[in-house]
Amino acid sequence: MSAVSLLALASCNSGSKVEPGTYVDLNTGESITVIADPETGYAINSETRKPVYLYVNSQKDTIFTTGIVVNDKLIATEAGYYEVDDTKVKVDDDEIKIKYDDYKKKVDGDDYKIKDGDYKLKVDGDGDIKIKDGDYKKKIDADGDVKIKDGDSKTKIEDGVVTKQKN
Repeated sequence: MSAVSLLALASCNSGSKVEPGTYVDLNTGESITVIADPETGYAINSETRKPVYLYVNSQKDTIFTTGIVVNDKLIATEAGYYEVDDTKVKVDDDEIKIKYDDYKKKVDGDDYKIKDGDYKLKVDGDGDIKIKDGDYKKKIDADGDVKIKDGDSKTKIEDGVVTKQKN
């Protein structure tokens, strides 16, 4: 996956939040209305108030109970149900880890990290962002200040104005 598509994926799924709406329960095939449980934030059936483990949206993405897309990370059980392959996705309270080939994503509350080969993205819940791709590094502070290092070139941007530049 390229760094640009990873960034797009990260921005779409970074918070792993359940989006209320009508979905198909993957294990029953029934159309259900999913909402976020007010206590846990996980997906529940709005009618029965029972947890929804895996559900499918109109784009045919399979979504885990935390709101994260888990396409290609499922296994079929002998009983005919689907489960998340725990060698690829691990969930422990509000910490989620996804591993697939060279791709890794870790979500811990509002913080998350993505690694794909040389590309790394780290987003802190307070708004700080760090990107690294080979020799390229970029840090964006919550207040909008930016530091970029690309090889020997360095740039610092404060309040939208380049304050330091070294080539």
